Amino acid sequence: MKLKHIVAASVLTLAAAGGLAGCGSHKAAAPPNTYRIMATDIIATADPSMNTDVIGAQALTDTMDGLYRYEGNTLKPAMTTKIVKPSADGLTYVFPLRKNAKWSNGDPVTAQDFVFAWRRTVDPKTKSQYAYIYEGINNAKDITAGKKDVTALGVKALDKHTLQVTLEKPIPYFDKLMTQPMFFPQNQKVVEKWGKKFGTHSKTLVSNGPYKLVNWNSPDNTWNEVKNSKYWNAKQVKVEKLHYQVVKDPSTALNLYQSKKLDRVKLTGDTSKQMKGSKDYEIQKQNSTFYLLPNIQKQELFKNQKIRQALSLAINRDQLTKKVIGNGTIAASSFTPNDMSFDPDNKSKDFVAETSATGKKYTRYDLPAAKKLWREGLAETGNTGKNFTFTLLGDDTDNAKQITEYVQNQLGKLPGLKITLNNVPFKNRLARSDSGDFDLVLGAWNADFADPINFLTLFTSDASYNYGKWSNPQYDAAVAKSLNEDVNNPSARWQDLKDAQNIANEQQGVIPLYQNGEAWLTNSRVKNLDYGPAGNYNNVSLRLKE
Repeated sequence: MKLKHIVAASVLTLAAAGGLAGCGSHKAAAPPNTYRIMATDIIATADPSMNTDVIGAQALTDTMDGLYRYEGNTLKPAMTTKIVKPSADGLTYVFPLRKNAKWSNGDPVTAQDFVFAWRRTVDPKTKSQYAYIYEGINNAKDITAGKKDVTALGVKALDKHTLQVTLEKPIPYFDKLMTQPMFFPQNQKVVEKWGKKFGTHSKTLVSNGPYKLVNWNSPDNTWNEVKNSKYWNAKQVKVEKLHYQVVKDPSTALNLYQSKKLDRVKLTGDTSKQMKGSKDYEIQKQNSTFYLLPNIQKQELFKNQKIRQALSLAINRDQLTKKVIGNGTIAASSFTPNDMSFDPDNKSKDFVAETSATGKKYTRYDLPAAKKLWREGLAETGNTGKNFTFTLLGDDTDNAKQITEYVQNQLGKLPGLKITLNNVPFKNRLARSDSGDFDLVLGAWNADFADPINFLTLFTSDASYNYGKWSNPQYDAAVAKSLNEDVNNPSARWQDLKDAQNIANEQQGVIPLYQNGEAWLTNSRVKNLDYGPAGNYNNVSLRLKE
């Protein structure tokens, strides 16, 4: 679609937003002690071993507790009674667990619940896409590769309330990992009772966190979480009910907010611009990036580096973020977010800034250079003069549709290239990405912890999230070096990470588009919104002013 048509469509959206807002004369009374917030899609799964997205991660953060929980950017003990320091060699952690912690069905939360959960996640039979993040825990890599039994994993219940974790090598960010859903405990009795149905319906779940899902089924567009009276820290949970509602259209979100049917909504595009001056408006910067993945395994043409570089140079990221998205996003020169991680030898130096020379080389907008590289790539692959049609896969939200339409328009300026679009529900896009059923896909990643390795490990040759199957041995080696011989040398490790990022920037096997920033409207009744480095809200802190 031509740019002017995209703008016209945005104007229509804005007009619709104004019309809906104007007709929203009925003001819904807020239910007592209930926080009502929009979500952009459904919960695909509530199984901690199988979740892969931020929506599920938020539901799990609401309903579960791991060893630690973030309060803002500060780690606090959750299932463990204190922040644990490792042994002198950095390889052993011993966690004393809370003796008063219970599951919502009354079962005690024990060290064995962690042992079971961690073994289940790394077990190849489970097919968890997050199994890779266990690498560094003793024998985890060999277990996921099918070389050792799950019982060899370096996790052990010393007694009912003492958990021991043994590492193969020190992990600088180990504490941060312990806040994430894939490390949460699981009730073995419940998981084995429900089998493949576990995590698909509220009746298959038990909670050890501040809330519990009620009357929820995985396809539901609304869901409720009610306070878990058996939560060890229940006295600090003051809001009785969280109500989530899926809203994909920004004009609908605005209408629901202005008619007081939701307390907090996310805006995109022209609705975001329209409300920018509102006292309820704020930008929440995200440690997340969006990017294009060309399917190198499926499409022979994408194996050529110049072709990939041409695709990247053909996209005007400034125009995309300012004119199309318009909600606090910024053009990205790297798939690793900026202002997230800093040089250990100079805290004023941001990781992305230190790799900007290679990062900006192919992410600037330069259509003549893009066409030149495109023709050279076609010549190198024996395709001079040929036409190509590729399909771009994306989500079916209004925002995603506008982004994919814009990218379609930009890439269509390369000689002989036609881009068709396929916008599908989020869950379908994830499934098709995983199976390799795409030519190009609009992908994204949100930081689990504030370290570049969280993004760099996504695109090593054998990584499960490397959907496009880009592979570079020098990149793999640099990432591996940061995780092994240089793991206890912060300066050397930082250089390894920069080396890997510079290779990726040059290769453009992953084409960065933008770093996310979310525009929100929040009712003044909502107090103490508390979100950590990964963007997950700690709703233990949430308060409502009635």
